[in-house]
Amino acid sequence: MDKLSGAQSELREMDVLATGTSVVHRLHPLCKLLVTITYIFIVVSFHKYDLSGLVVMVLYPILLFQATGIPVHVCFYKLRVVLPLVCAVGLVNPFLDQTPMVQIGNLVITGGIISMLTLMLKGCLALMASFLLVATTTIDVLCAGLRQLHVPKLLVALLLLTYRYIGVMMEEASVMVQAYSLRAPGQKGIHISAWGSFLGQLLLRSMDRAQELYNSMELRGFRGEFYYSDIPDCRAGGVLFTLISCSVFVCARVVNVAQLIGTLLVG
Repeated sequence: MDKLSGAQSELREMDVLATGTSVVHRLHPLCKLLVTITYIFIVVSFHKYDLSGLVVMVLYPILLFQATGIPVHVCFYKLRVVLPLVCAVGLVNPFLDQTPMVQIGNLVITGGIISMLTLMLKGCLALMASFLLVATTTIDVLCAGLRQLHVPKLLVALLLLTYRYIGVMMEEASVMVQAYSLRAPGQKGIHISAWGSFLGQLLLRSMDRAQELYNSMELRGFRGEFYYSDIPDCRAGGVLFTLISCSVFVCARVVNVAQLIGTLLVG
């Protein structure tokens, strides 16, 4: 029950973060969406050995964390489950690629170590950019931006309702867990013999609750299309943010800024 309550609380916290009043929050959702997609695409396109070039891309999330006022530790706390999985993907690289790449004294750094660090950094940066998008844009405004990109309304409605129904399902699960704990005092968790019936009841209760919500939506005029009224205006600041950000990303991809700065300092 504590875990379910914590999950519901974290979901509400993300909604609260998205309703901030910073400059980034007030940008048009399409601007933030296009910048985020471009950023992730550029980050993923770096070569597996180009760790020095990829390091420069860390500046984007750092600057956005400062502009939005969102603490960095909040991001890592929210992503605490996904980040280890992303980092674990590259753990086998040092064993598969043992080609010497850099030698510092007696220490030899192989290509597998560099590719492992590059892959981990790519995953972390992509997750941080996605978190910043969700933490500065409410789900309603984000779906409105997707509709302006002419994403099919069925997919947009599915995304929005799935996000909304997650809370409904967690609420039903919390009620069922509380009822089970009252019938089995002193027992930790749900016994394995009750898993099947518990999941079945959860599915049926969630479907009934979702049907009630859908009927309420139809009574209020829902016909497969949502109408959004709180979309920020697309002003010159948003356009400049998009153009400047995408241009800087492309320049950082074409030119190895870290290597260039090192050459200038040595020279």
